[in-house]
Amino acid sequence: MSNVKSLRRLKIRHTIRRKISGTAQKPRLAIFRSNTDIYAQLIDDSKGVTIAAASSKDKDIKAQSGTKSDKSKLVGAALARKAGELNVKEVVFDRGGYLYHGRVKAVAEGAREGGLQF
Repeated sequence: MSNVKSLRRLKIRHTIRRKISGTAQKPRLAIFRSNTDIYAQLIDDSKGVTIAAASSKDKDIKAQSGTKSDKSKLVGAALARKAGELNVKEVVFDRGGYLYHGRVKAVAEGAREGGLQF
């Protein structure tokens, strides 16, 4: 069953990646969600370089108490803070084949509250 789900997510992910791409001025905010953690990256696809990254494994976020959704919102805010230091205001959101719901939505809300536009 899980193999069917993962194949479906990969197909959706490839469809999304065909449509969107990040640049240096407007990087791609890519999300990866595991069972326990969530990872977010700002990626410049023209150079193939990760500009900034944040995850729920970072020391300051891991030390916080709360649900996985609460920590996901903190990941989005941390990534927005790092993007602000690099003078990045706009991003293209890549949900990575996941539904825009729950932890993925929490990362997006945290990034928007931190000042990113998408």
